This record gives sequence, structure tokens and C-alpha cells, in this order.
Amino acid sequence: MDSYSTLTFERQDGVALVTLNRPADANCLNQQMAAELLAVAERCAGDDGIKAVVLTGQGRFFCAGGDVNAFASFGEHAASEVKRLADELHRAISSFSRMRAPLIAAVNGVAAGAGFSLAMSADLVLAAESASFTMAYTAIGFSPDGSSSYFLPRLVGLRRAQELMFTNRKLSAAEAADWGVATRVVPGAALQDAALELAHKLANGALGAHAGIKKLLLATYGSTLEDQMELEGQTVAACAASPDGQEGVQAFLAKRVPKFS
Repeated sequence: MDSYSTLTFERQDGVALVTLNRPADANCLNQQMAAELLAVAERCAGDDGIKAVVLTGQGRFFCAGGDVNAFASFGEHAASEVKRLADELHRAISSFSRMRAPLIAAVNGVAAGAGFSLAMSADLVLAAESASFTMAYTAIGFSPDGSSSYFLPRLVGLRRAQELMFTNRKLSAAEAADWGVATRVVPGAALQDAALELAHKLANGALGAHAGIKKLLLATYGSTLEDQMELEGQTVAACAASPDGQEGVQAFLAKRVPKFS
């Protein structure tokens, strides 16, 4: 285990486990956590040996958003300090979103504000039965950040995104799954095992194919039909020419389980 001040990083075979580790402070994001989350995201993105990443929280909270106590200490520097924190969080989310490996959020408890945003940016979201999701930003007079204005309307539609952002409606884990925020709900005691099992399953798959899926889905809303199909053609062609693509075809013909690199 590699320890940081505000999170922990563990690696087992091709799976990385990142745990937000400020349980006494509801795993709220401060400057240090944002910086360390960015460092870990860049570490995961830069290591092709990492084929899946699990992000979770220590204790009862996944992440309750920004550290309001820290915000209160910024004084006249509030604008610049909050912008610096948001910039590092956004760079971390960008790295996680554009890395080749899938990111699984294992939401173990409350995901509020930037915690909700961070969970939404994952490729797959497993939620404990006790988990809940709320935007919460306007409760302290802030507007949303953490990629939520990008991902939330795409996941739930504009009207539901407006309701969540303007009213801070809280979604239970079951509602989050129904709305498309969470992939599925699992018993709390089984959450980390379920997330790691899924991560190892993905890690045994074809990294290039998973990277292609992430690339295609990030591009889809900004592309015309023809542009998206051209990107699909380029991406599937690259997969076909790759060692994993060649192995997948040969394994299919031989009626055996493929052994991806």
C-alpha cells in the first residue's frame, strides 16, 4: 500500500484501489486531497499495467463535497483558492476519464457536491444500499463543479439535472440506479468485494477495447453521425490490428477463452 495524506493507493495485479481517507471530515475535498487525487489519476493514466481502477471512500462517507471549513479560511482569497482546488479536481477527473483503464466508483455512503460529481465521472458506479447522492452546492451558495454540468444532463436528462442542481434533491441508492446515476446497488458489506471482482474481470479483458469504448463515449455528444462512425471505424481497426484483437479472433475460432495481454 502506498499512503498519501488524504487517500490510500493499493495495487494488486492489474487493479488499483484508491480510497479517499479523511473519514473524520466526511472525506471532504481540500487542497491536499485534490492535489493527491490528481497525482494518483496521472499515475493510473500513465501505467498501462493498471487495467482497472476502483475509487471508494473510507468510513461512512464516499465524499461529502468540498471542505467548507477550508473555504471559510480563504477569506479575500476565496475566488483564487476555490478555483485552484477546482482546477486540480478537474484535471484529476480528466485524467481518469481519458485514461485507458475503466474507472469504477464504489460509493459506500453519502456522495454530495463534488463527491456526487466525482462518482458520476466514473465509467461504472456501484452503490451500497445505504449510499445517497445530492448536488448540495447551492446550500452554501455555490454553483456545481467537478464535471457535473457535463455528465449529469447526459446521464439523467436536462429536466432531472435541473431538479437535482436547483433543489438539492437527495437520491437514494435505488433511485440513483433507477435514474441512471448508479450502475447497480449492492449490499454495503459486499460493496468493496463486488467492485474489486468487477475490476479484476475488466482487468482480464482487452485494455485497448476498453480504452476505445471510453474514447468513443466521450466523443459521442460532440460528433455528427458521420464523424462518430468514422471514429468508430478508426478505433475498431486499431483494435483489430492489436495483439489483443488478434488473440480475441484466434480464441473465438478455436473456441477457447482468450488470453489478453
